[in-house]
Amino acid sequence: MTGPARRALMLQGTGTNVGKSMLVAGLCRAARARGLLVAPFKPQNMSNNAAVTVDGGEIGRAQALQARACGLEPHTDMNPVLLKPETDRGSQVVVQGKRLATVAARDYANLKPQLMEAVQESFVRLKAQHDLIIVEGAGSPAEVNLRKGDIANMGFACAANVPVVLVGDIDKGGVIAQVVGTQAVLDRGDAAQVTGFIINKFRGDPSLFDEGYAYVGHKTGWPGFGVLPWFKDAWKLPAEDVMDIGRAQSEGYVHIVCLQLSRIANFDDLDPLSQHPGVRVTMLAPGRAIPGDADLVIIPGSKATRADLGFLRGQGWDIDLQAHSRRGGHILGVCGGYQMIGRLVSDPDGVEGVAGTTPGLGLLDVETVLTGDKRLIRVAGRHVESGLSFEGYEIHKGRTNGRDCARPFAQIGDARDGAVSADGRVSGTYLHGMFTNDAFRSAWLERFDAPAGGAYEAGLDETLDALATHVEAHLDVDGLLALAR
Repeated sequence: MTGPARRALMLQGTGTNVGKSMLVAGLCRAARARGLLVAPFKPQNMSNNAAVTVDGGEIGRAQALQARACGLEPHTDMNPVLLKPETDRGSQVVVQGKRLATVAARDYANLKPQLMEAVQESFVRLKAQHDLIIVEGAGSPAEVNLRKGDIANMGFACAANVPVVLVGDIDKGGVIAQVVGTQAVLDRGDAAQVTGFIINKFRGDPSLFDEGYAYVGHKTGWPGFGVLPWFKDAWKLPAEDVMDIGRAQSEGYVHIVCLQLSRIANFDDLDPLSQHPGVRVTMLAPGRAIPGDADLVIIPGSKATRADLGFLRGQGWDIDLQAHSRRGGHILGVCGGYQMIGRLVSDPDGVEGVAGTTPGLGLLDVETVLTGDKRLIRVAGRHVESGLSFEGYEIHKGRTNGRDCARPFAQIGDARDGAVSADGRVSGTYLHGMFTNDAFRSAWLERFDAPAGGAYEAGLDETLDALATHVEAHLDVDGLLALAR
């Protein structure tokens, strides 16, 4: 399929987590298969699960997956505003890949005019380089209390004159009210920007919803573009929500437990592990003890290391980790988790809040000093113990040093990364993304007698192809792409 160049279409949702991200990825893959040079765009995202881009910045992990669906390297223009929650009331604001400020939620509105300029600048630049841009909204346009100064949904769509298709989630229940109710609360100009609707996540026979589908179309006057059944292989794609990790893999004799920290960040390392043969991953919710059958406990990255150290202790996980260690269990700290398993975490300049020092878990003889400079870089490393190479990325603030660094986890050029305890059972590293390398992942899991196997990267592309086929089979893709302008 070919068509006029430099067009755009936006998917907005009736609520959060209605499946917009995956739907955009599927449409991107379908458009690419039709010969279009397509790119994703999300004006504003809120996530601590970020990807490092080819231009040395960071964007939401979902946009990195969508870029892959397009056959592109992720770029900061694909997600020009990224909000990374640090507390319940404040977030770090990342603009075009770089930190701008940390603001309280009540003060964020004051930044929106400045942020809209960056959003429009990135969108115009991206649109000029591609045939088609598929835009993803955030949350819902039905949150009309947030409409003033909006840059994420209708504010952007109207400013950029991008047609909108509304996505409803039937799995949540009440999908008729979701779509009809959204139209009811939108003002006339915003409602006119909507050019159709999609019903997503249907389980069972879609024809059972024929009457409801017709009712939505009649009541709103919007054309429907299809009912999309539940995509059963969705679990094979990188999770945007930490609660989606490990849901599909409930069996496996190697048990990996990851602590669900309150400010967990960059947990994409778990996706390849959860899909490896013979491995099951448990995301351990707050209030639950670390199970005695855990072979490996992972302490993941965190947006607020010292605060999450307090959170971890509040769950009693510090005591559980000591017991796990005495049983001969293994522990891996990644990024913020690496900082936590040392002896001290110091924040002399108040980078993460109030200046001070917090005792670490003391599982490694290292100490961390938090600094304002963030390291954002893709790296090629070599695992010291196995000698195997892998590619990954770093996204962290702080420097870690100490006696156990004499036994590094990895070598990156002339530099050393991480630390390993004398008995080899506790490891810490600043590196993310290393487990996507099949050979390294298999070799690293040999210590737990996990079988070799798995083709994670190839599997991602196969799943994206299957997603595009699924979308083509159930939605009017020709009609959707014809809407773009």
